[in-house]
Amino acid sequence: MTNQDPQELLKRKHELDEQKRQFTNFSRSVCGHGELEAGQEFSTDRVPDDQNRMKSVENKRD
Repeated sequence: MTNQDPQELLKRKHELDEQKRQFTNFSRSVCGHGELEAGQEFSTDRVPDDQNRMKSVENKRD
């Protein structure tokens, strides 16, 4: 294992954080600011699953 300079690692982390921030801003400008729950982006073309719905009802009773 090599010794890495903590200052260099911190600098690299800040660079990556900035890239992530820029990408986030770009993607929001392209897609809009509305956030969907996981899986919701495909929900319009699916038939509701009765088994999952019933399991949700069952879980709420517990």
